[in-house]
Amino acid sequence: MNWVHALCYFLGGLFLTNAVPHFVSGVTGRPFQSPFAKPPGKGLSSSVVNVLWGFANGVIAWLLLLRVGRFDPRAACCMAPFAVGVLLIGLQLSVSFGRFHGGNLTDRP
Repeated sequence: MNWVHALCYFLGGLFLTNAVPHFVSGVTGRPFQSPFAKPPGKGLSSSVVNVLWGFANGVIAWLLLLRVGRFDPRAACCMAPFAVGVLLIGLQLSVSFGRFHGGNLTDRP
């Protein structure tokens, strides 16, 4: 595996993880932050916008993971960059969205 494949698997982890909160919020009918809200990333977008944004992120993840190289979930060389991408964006999203949904314990009085 070359560095381009590793980068694509890392980015695939980012996009797949970002797809989850948007798609889940959308299909449950709840508004949620998105880049299309005003202000971007802080305001709420409709559930339909979030379903579309989550789906788009899922498609990008699919393209990066399954259409570039030969992603093998049993191979550590494939899973390591993917897992790092999942972990890093997961931590970043937890802090970002936690500000708006009460998930950051340090922000509480």
